[in-house]
This record gives sequence, structure tokens and C-alpha cells, in this order.
Amino acid sequence: MTFEEFVAARLGPLVRYATVVTWDPYLAEDITQDVLVRAQARWGRIGGLDAPEQYVKRMILNEFLSWRRRRAARLVTISPEALESIAPPVEDNAVAAEDRDLVLRLIATLPPKQRAALALRYYEDLPDEQIADLLGCRPVTVRTQIFRALATLRAALPARSSLIEEVPS
Repeated sequence: MTFEEFVAARLGPLVRYATVVTWDPYLAEDITQDVLVRAQARWGRIGGLDAPEQYVKRMILNEFLSWRRRRAARLVTISPEALESIAPPVEDNAVAAEDRDLVLRLIATLPPKQRAALALRYYEDLPDEQIADLLGCRPVTVRTQIFRALATLRAALPARSSLIEEVPS
């Protein structure tokens, strides 16, 4: 598969993955673009791997985590339009929509590694060992990150903790 074929087939899913990890669609597009530029230069090696998409996703995750450490990193507030692009509205009652928006806003306030761990667990449906490999830590650290993230969300939603408890562990 050529680089151009890979990008044509996987660009949309890669940007969605980056959006879930970053919680900022504009940053997700920037990170995906930067990663694809670097991947193109090394495509001879990356394209020969068994799972080039997983490799590129790892590059996206690493780029996001290193971006957060850079001096240029700043707090990004999420506009209602950005929330719509992350999780499009579905037909539901007003309380469910309010709950969804509240949970999205709370997730956006979590530290980057906790957000990444949640995204990899619940969006990518990866086991602890794979998440640990991607984040460069031990599986127990992944479980701790997810536990702390869910505890933070539960604490912020005391009257509605059932929203968080519905998520399978």
C-alpha cells in the first residue's frame, strides 16, 4: 500500500481518533497533519509493518502527549461547536443532552494521560497491556489513570453518578 492510498483510506478515522484523544478538533487536525508529514518521510519502513495504522496512531498519541509538554501548549477551551464535532447530537431528551455535554466538558478538564487512557480504553477498546505500551507505562499505571479519571468524573457528578457507572470497566 502506498502512502497516498493509506491516507486516502484512513485519514478520516485517524482525525477522529486524534479528536477523541485531544478533545480539540482543530488540534487533532494539526497533530494528524504533522504526524502524516513525518510518516510520509519514513513510509518505506512504516508501510512494511503488519499494522501501519496502529503505528501512525501511536505517533499521534505521542505527538499529543509531547505537545502538552511544550512551552507553546496552552489551555484550550471547548466551544459548543467543537463539542458538536466530537460527539454529534443524537435524538434524546433535554436531560440526556445536558448530561452528555456535562460529561464531555468534564472529560476535557482531565489531565492528558487520563484522557488518553480513557480514549484508548473506551474508544479504541484496548486492554490495559496495549494501553500501557502506547503510553509508555505499566498496566497498573493505566488502571490507576482510568480509576482516577472515573473517580474525578463521579465526584463531579454526585447526583448523577449512574452516568459514569454505566461505562463498563
